[in-house]
Amino acid sequence: MEKFRIYVDEVGNADLDCADMPNERFLSLTGVILSLSYVNSSLVPQMEKLKERFRIDPDEPVIFHRRKLVNKKYPFHILKDSSVEMQFNQELLKCLQKWEYTVITVVIDKLEHKERYKIWRYNPYHYCLAVMLERYVFFLEGLKGSEAKGDVMAESRGGKED
Repeated sequence: MEKFRIYVDEVGNADLDCADMPNERFLSLTGVILSLSYVNSSLVPQMEKLKERFRIDPDEPVIFHRRKLVNKKYPFHILKDSSVEMQFNQELLKCLQKWEYTVITVVIDKLEHKERYKIWRYNPYHYCLAVMLERYVFFLEGLKGSEAKGDVMAESRGGKED
């Protein structure tokens, strides 16, 4: 029986009080589904090679956060050199094209949600997560000839959200 994991992270926040602010209006959750045997046999070794090639600290558990990559913050400060950044981006894009994964993204318009449900509102994060997990179950059930199992790993959100 094959085991899968969906890795979940969000962009935005679930705060409905700021839903009318253009930069805070939407919340999205993205889940990346991977076979755990594939993660161990292929993905992790290839990510380690990428980190090693660009001298990203091997003793630090590196998470490829978009914000840190774009802003070239530690441990991606080496990307301040534009030629290194170009090489890194090309190699990362090649990896993303060849790796085997499925992506599910759920987006909610918090302003529309707030206006539609005036009395009882589902927490936007919880709503997106419920929809995503439903799709994850459909994914697992849709695997032919398999009694696949799956689990979920959501990135820590910090503080009371955890």
